[in-house]
Amino acid sequence: MSNRMVCREASHAGSWYTASVFCRHAGYTYCGACAAHAYKQVDPSITRRVFILGPSHHVPLSRCALSPAEVYRTPLYDLRIDQKVYADLWKTGMFERMSLQTDEDEHSIEMHLPYTAKAMESHKDEFSIVPVLVGALSESKEQEYGKLLSKYLADPSNLFIISSDFCHWGQRFRYTYYDESQGEIYRSIEHLDKMGMGIIEQLDPIAVAELKKNGIDMNFSFLNYAQSSQCRNWSDSSVSYAAGALVVH
Repeated sequence: MSNRMVCREASHAGSWYTASVFCRHAGYTYCGACAAHAYKQVDPSITRRVFILGPSHHVPLSRCALSPAEVYRTPLYDLRIDQKVYADLWKTGMFERMSLQTDEDEHSIEMHLPYTAKAMESHKDEFSIVPVLVGALSESKEQEYGKLLSKYLADPSNLFIISSDFCHWGQRFRYTYYDESQGEIYRSIEHLDKMGMGIIEQLDPIAVAELKKNGIDMNFSFLNYAQSSQCRNWSDSSVSYAAGALVVH
């Protein structure tokens, strides 16, 4: 039996972001500045565990999945997966195991690793991470995972990073809704985005509802909004970005 530690390589370093120093590059060119507004809210002095949830882009998944890795590499330093929490999640029978190849192909979690490492740098030996790949969940499964994760969300030593797709507009994304009353196309996109942001700020998710039942108060607000480009013609395309923070009192 091998004692070799399983490590997930920083597979998107050098393409989606730089491999040498922490700065915006490729993928970060579009979303980096926006995401930074959320990471400014992180308090490394109280954070001991970082849950990172991201959607699956490459494999069909109807549940959530956990990584086979023990360590996630970043250009700054390695991040250790919390094996105790992973063991507790495994026991629920609600999670699948993704392959290391699937893990390294996926960008939704990796894009947050250098930010996490940088935000937690002053306490880099005092925290662990809990990466979770999220599939296309049914409403009933959303409720199950919401109830399961609510107890972790209530713990002030846990930080949750939620990586999610936002509006992808353009013919290459097969989505070209346009409300001409809003003006230029990018204004219509912004109007639609901010309608969605308003719904999110109402805090209806299951995990939040579970906490509210127990008298825990919280508020969510968006801190920044950006688009990768301003669409003016049908041949244009853009991706929207928004950064927000949930504060549990």
